[in-house]
Amino acid sequence: MSSAPRPPTYAEKRTSGVAGLGDRGSGGSASSRPRMGDGPGSFRTDASSKTTADQKTSSRYAESSTTTAHKRSTSGHPNPTLRSANSSFEERERRTEKAHVTTRETFTTRTRSPPRRTAPAEKTRAADGPKQRPSESRPRDARQETPIPDKPLPAPWEPEATLLPHTTAPLACRISVPPLASAAPQTLQPKPLHELPLEAQEAVIIEDLLFVFMGFEGQYIRFAKGYNPFEERDRLSGPQWRILPGLDPSLQDLTQSMLRMASHYTALETFVDVQSRDEFGAVNHALCASIRKLLHEYLVMVAQLETQFLSDDAFTLHVLNVHVLSTSHMIAQLYALAHEFLKRNALLDDETDDSSDSNDDYDHILEQLRDGGELVPGNMTGKKICKGGVVLGVIAKRLESMSGDPAARALLTSLLRDASRPYMTMLNEWLHHGAINDPHAEFLIEEKRSIRRERLEEDYTDEYWERRYTIRDRQVPPQLEGVRHKVLLAGKYLNVVRECGGVDVSLQVKDVPTSFDDNRFLDNVNNAYAHANESLMRLLLTAHDLPARLQSLKHYFFLDPSDYFSYFLELGTSELRKPVKSVNTGKLQSLLDLVLRQPGSIVSLDPFKEDVKVVMNEVTLTKSLQRVVNITGIEQGESLQPLSSNQPLESDKNANGFTSLQLDYTVPFPVSLVISRKTIWRYQALFRYLLSLRYLESQLSTTWQTHTSGVVWSYKSSARNLEIWKRRVWTLRARMLVFVQQLLYFCTAEVIEPNWQSLMARLRGKEGAGGGADGAPATTTGVTRTVDELMQDHVDFLDTCLKECMLTNSKLLRIHSKLMQTCTVFATYTNWLSRELEKADPDLSGSQKPPNMTPDQWRHFQSIRSQKPTQQSSDPNSSTLQQPTESGSGTGGGGGEEARIAELFDVMRKWETNFSRHLQILLDALNHYAATETVVLLSLCARLSTANQGTEYAGLRSEEEGVGVV
Repeated sequence: MSSAPRPPTYAEKRTSGVAGLGDRGSGGSASSRPRMGDGPGSFRTDASSKTTADQKTSSRYAESSTTTAHKRSTSGHPNPTLRSANSSFEERERRTEKAHVTTRETFTTRTRSPPRRTAPAEKTRAADGPKQRPSESRPRDARQETPIPDKPLPAPWEPEATLLPHTTAPLACRISVPPLASAAPQTLQPKPLHELPLEAQEAVIIEDLLFVFMGFEGQYIRFAKGYNPFEERDRLSGPQWRILPGLDPSLQDLTQSMLRMASHYTALETFVDVQSRDEFGAVNHALCASIRKLLHEYLVMVAQLETQFLSDDAFTLHVLNVHVLSTSHMIAQLYALAHEFLKRNALLDDETDDSSDSNDDYDHILEQLRDGGELVPGNMTGKKICKGGVVLGVIAKRLESMSGDPAARALLTSLLRDASRPYMTMLNEWLHHGAINDPHAEFLIEEKRSIRRERLEEDYTDEYWERRYTIRDRQVPPQLEGVRHKVLLAGKYLNVVRECGGVDVSLQVKDVPTSFDDNRFLDNVNNAYAHANESLMRLLLTAHDLPARLQSLKHYFFLDPSDYFSYFLELGTSELRKPVKSVNTGKLQSLLDLVLRQPGSIVSLDPFKEDVKVVMNEVTLTKSLQRVVNITGIEQGESLQPLSSNQPLESDKNANGFTSLQLDYTVPFPVSLVISRKTIWRYQALFRYLLSLRYLESQLSTTWQTHTSGVVWSYKSSARNLEIWKRRVWTLRARMLVFVQQLLYFCTAEVIEPNWQSLMARLRGKEGAGGGADGAPATTTGVTRTVDELMQDHVDFLDTCLKECMLTNSKLLRIHSKLMQTCTVFATYTNWLSRELEKADPDLSGSQKPPNMTPDQWRHFQSIRSQKPTQQSSDPNSSTLQQPTESGSGTGGGGGEEARIAELFDVMRKWETNFSRHLQILLDALNHYAATETVVLLSLCARLSTANQGTEYAGLRSEEEGVGVV
């Protein structure tokens, strides 16, 4: 220890429990006045100290001192009592300093190895040495030599201060709570206030206030009953203080007004301990560090007040109150802010708060489990924790409400600046590198690491792009509310570019704002957003050649051009006619690869032809589309889930290779963000629809060839009824072919092609605005398109095509399905009609050449007849073949040629009725939806009306009988 005694610092006072003002108020020696929170052994006493305690207290303010006067006596105070009290202050102060040095040595030694305890009187005598007054030492020695044998000494009171173990709160206090003053022995209680004069009362109250300001009890100011300093909730609320009775009313009111600041300080100190725990996040830690800095300045002020109290006799309670007024206002503001945080965290009461997001908590717990974490209290995030952007929002809201108070505004501005620094660090890392360093889940962007880009190959909901990075809506700071989506997109774009190796993550971005009050804050967000968007657009349009990818999709899924595909259908006809479960997909893939590499076709020059695959979908197109369009109750933010093969759905028993053929297309990352599985499904739906129209057109074309080249159809029969029946068949075939061709032309030329050109124009417009040859970003050119807008344009293009092709309306789908089924049945059973016609024609039933048939036709007919099998058991069920509708009778059991002809007319009448009626229902529905939804359907309605002219159903309204058939 140093040879010269020095005043103890307040850190030493709080650690050892010995305060510099310990014995000044009572006027006794250092060992005669106890103080709450003194160091080890400081509350022990002996017989001599007990004997002289009352004598010294009673004569302290009555006798006139002859020793050196206290510094406060230079003020010339006229009251002799106060001067006599002041005369002993200086000597007691020197004695207290020496006792404090000795106590520090004892406390240090005790922490190492507990030696024999030394009585306070002995330590005081050892510290004071020869300066101790003889009048005090003689009674102690006498009492020690002649103890009272019949009255045992009370057990000494030995309060100790201990070091607490480390916690998750780095700013937490590590000194134990001192014992209550009410637990001290009666012999250590001070003299009642009413026995002291007014000046002495003021002196001891000022001394006690200096301790109370630091959260310790004084001799006459103590904790109120019901307050338990060992309970965290009580300390967070702040202690209530009580003044021992006997204080003059003029002093009591002034003292009570200053005690609120002491309560606020204790509550703030505990708030810092609690709020700086690990689970409260970096923003709370920064806020607590800023508050701790202010509390340190507060303690410096208390030390300065003590120095002024010791050196200035004119330092009164009123002067003390004047000095602490501004600080009291600052502490009250901090306490109100802390109280609001504690209520939001449910640490003070049971009020519920909706600002916490339990989904985030569950996701955070699951993420910790995936990362190998444990579900222990230290790792679990509570539902009531107010952290991150919510903390900044509370401070900003309070700053707005206190804008009329300059002192409070300056204080809250400083707190907001300090608390926002870690948040701005995370924000800059996200804006400039696309990375999230958020161990406490307090950033406004939430990352779900379980969603990986490898799932893009089988993800039909765009989960990677839509849900990998999302906004925590309830944790957005008010400063970022207007640019929240820009912040999200900037990081998402950079994250994609970074995963593709386009961002140097080691490059540190310099000169970025570190707080929200920086004038460059919004410019930083906007510039980062523009740079990220430009980087990703350049990556997609140049490095990965997105326009060429889209053109490739148009070749394969929209059959533009279709020369290669017609060749593929011809080569694979034998395989595609099989039932879908018997189709050899590998063989079809080989045929497709052969066709795509055929020299002379446009697709042979396509660099992405290796990405096209052949697959089979056992579910028909109509069923899959109806399943999608009939979905109801989609939650906000969710998307339609298309049909996948692993979902249970009844497949079509009559499905073959033609009706189940489907193409698939694989793209690498990051092009898979634009051409995702969700968009690929839309391409597949349009492809299957166009393929069904092309296949039906080819079937009807084959029927036309049969009708024109077949002997039974081309020669003129002598039976007039059969010729009339033939013309009705040809007319129905022509109407069906007009319907299919006009529908195919409308879908390709009037729906897909104009929308495709519009999409390419928007893409080229963005490509042209993306910067010049100098590589300048598009931020200086004004309005620019973003990657999300490009993705949305792509999806909108496909949705528009599906809607205008009548694939998203359940009623139109049902009508269209019946029409397609009618046409397919008619084309499929052309050969059966030929055989029935041959049986019904009397000219062909005999062995003689009909008069209206040429010799060549007759020889050809004879050769065909000889090749036919003698038994017709292989023919399909005639009753099924003739039933285009659910009603009607078969042709079996015919009773002659007239009966056969009548049956043929009946079958044809049912086909004509079925086709005409459903076509008119479709026309009426198209008129309705053209007026209410899509005006482009008027063109299709006009085209299809030509196929129904001259029939009895032309002009049929849906309210008459059409609606009931659907």
